Amino acid sequence: MIDFIHVTKSFPNGDIVLNDIDFAVSPGDFVVITGKSGAGKTTIGRLLIHDLVPNKGKIIVDGVDLTKIKPQNIPLLRRKIGFVFQDFRVIPDKTVGENIVIALEIACYDKKKIAEKVKHILILVGLAGKENLFPGQLSGGELQRASIARAIAADPPLLFADEPTGNLDKETSIEIFKLLQKINSDGTTVIIATHDVTLIDLNLGRHIYL
Repeated sequence: MIDFIHVTKSFPNGDIVLNDIDFAVSPGDFVVITGKSGAGKTTIGRLLIHDLVPNKGKIIVDGVDLTKIKPQNIPLLRRKIGFVFQDFRVIPDKTVGENIVIALEIACYDKKKIAEKVKHILILVGLAGKENLFPGQLSGGELQRASIARAIAADPPLLFADEPTGNLDKETSIEIFKLLQKINSDGTTVIIATHDVTLIDLNLGRHIYL
């Protein structure tokens, strides 16, 4: 599904964030990427959605070489990748349900099936009955669950979670990690970028250290 082939990424200030890295992720994998701050964990996610491009090397996603992808095909690429951001990025003046609906509409989901899909997703992430709450009314753990719900709403084959437990207590972090494992067990390939050692101890899949 994913191949990073001799990928190097540097920035205009001269910082080399990724230096000649190689790794592959197969469909159904559960991968935890760790490393100190600035090691390139977030950069890998941004490269996957073509928010950044490598200076050297190739990135293959679902058979597509991202270094050669046409601009009109980038939205199609991003529909295949659910992205959970560090700062959640849920729309603050929309309810939990409305945030999920927007994601489904962007993905051109069948409008007749949206209401049922929203209900199903909220049950999956443990937010049943909270569809009419606004982000400001949620706890940190609930906000992260809402962010995950939006990311997986349109059934992307790949989920990239960037520091999904960064601002959460240990107990809530474990709950979120187990939710991601459940999503993986349902068939979604999951990549987590984190510095949380708790998640390393819990991970039964692969561990990549940058």
